[in-house]
Amino acid sequence: MILVDNIRNGRFKTGMTDEANEYSSSLEFDKVIFYSYIKTNFAHTSMLKHEGIIDEETADNILCALDDLKEEGYDALVFDPSVEDVHMAIENYVTSKIGPQAGFMHTAKSRNDQVATDIRLVLREKIIDIQIGILEFIEGIVGMANQHLNDVFIGFTHLQHAQPITIAHHLMAHAQALKRDYERFEDTYKRVNLNPLGSAAMATTSFPINRELTTKLLGFDAYLENSMDGVSSRDFIAETVFDLTSLCTTLSKICEELILWSTYEFNIIEMADEYSSTSSIMPQKKNPDIAEIARAKSTIVNGELVTILTILKAIPYTYNRDLQEITPHLWNAIEVSQDTLSVVTHMLLSVKFNVERCSYLAGRNFATATDLADIMVREKGIPFRSAHKIVGRIVNEATSNNMLEEDITSEFIDNISLELSFDKLELSDDLIQKALNPVENVKIRNVPGGPAPEMVSVAINNINLFLNDEFEKKGI
Repeated sequence: MILVDNIRNGRFKTGMTDEANEYSSSLEFDKVIFYSYIKTNFAHTSMLKHEGIIDEETADNILCALDDLKEEGYDALVFDPSVEDVHMAIENYVTSKIGPQAGFMHTAKSRNDQVATDIRLVLREKIIDIQIGILEFIEGIVGMANQHLNDVFIGFTHLQHAQPITIAHHLMAHAQALKRDYERFEDTYKRVNLNPLGSAAMATTSFPINRELTTKLLGFDAYLENSMDGVSSRDFIAETVFDLTSLCTTLSKICEELILWSTYEFNIIEMADEYSSTSSIMPQKKNPDIAEIARAKSTIVNGELVTILTILKAIPYTYNRDLQEITPHLWNAIEVSQDTLSVVTHMLLSVKFNVERCSYLAGRNFATATDLADIMVREKGIPFRSAHKIVGRIVNEATSNNMLEEDITSEFIDNISLELSFDKLELSDDLIQKALNPVENVKIRNVPGGPAPEMVSVAINNINLFLNDEFEKKGI
């Protein structure tokens, strides 16, 4: 059995206390970067061999040991209180296999650029996984929207009835928000996929390393051009967690609507039993528990972002051990976001809309009043502000007298107009009722971005093109 030398033995006479070792250890979170560590060392050792910096036999022995470790997995590592992190544990493993020549693995490399590289390797894979999840969610929403192209619904502002739309139009609003979330990750990926390997501790190395080769072997787009920045920059982590925060905000808004819409008062949707619970004392209850939990869990990511930014804000160049404390918050933010994305996707796509109720709400509470004002402008040429005043008074009088939309007549409008010192408008009753009809109201809003079925179909076609392109880029 080859004895493993502790990295501290050269500089220090004593080891850390068990308490200090445990307090400073990152082993609990280092499992995430285990395979990326092997990949980084494999690329670096291959480069050292290619450039003749270490001899071929030594390099091949190191590479074989790393292959063995990859095959055996994380459980093959041996940990004791002196092992600060997975990097030292892997070094000990390779040393136990091939002896002191394992130390050549770290020629022209530091744990500083090693860990910076490992994080980026893992993170770029996580970003792609999240992006695929977003694309699949958008795809599901588009499919649901296609089923409700002509089903009128009520749009809200200030959570009050605003104007008629369609269920499809509302769903596609969430699809567009998710598309932007996807695009934020796409942009962030460019800054994640840069290679810090070769920065060494903070000032590169005197060995003639080939950074272009390691960049190619590890699949990075380019290498970072300042070694100080290479080992200490973590803004790409903050940017990723911001993207996760934005995504979770989108998901939380969806959950909030599902919670509201499933109430007796709204009665817009029926939540699937699989995502609901009942009360321990009130047997009639159907509670939207999963939506509520997702709404709460999404805030965890907000907290992780603030924590990361707070750690970063007062760190001088270059490497400081504070940086170790950032990555657990990154991994937690990713895990929470992925879990929330998955459950909200399945939950929303299992929802059943109460189409009759949606139609009823769209035709009540004078949600179509804006178009009544619009026809006054179009047909009689009066300023919109004058029409706004007349229609506002019409709604006030109608609601005070328990009148419905179908009770509004030309005579009633003319009386209101005269009361406000305007001329009679003499609109036909047919024209008035058409303006107040939610189905007709939606149909005439056929400008790009509008809720008319043909415009929503255009938006669906466009987002399907986007989905096809992005799935192809991701190899799906």
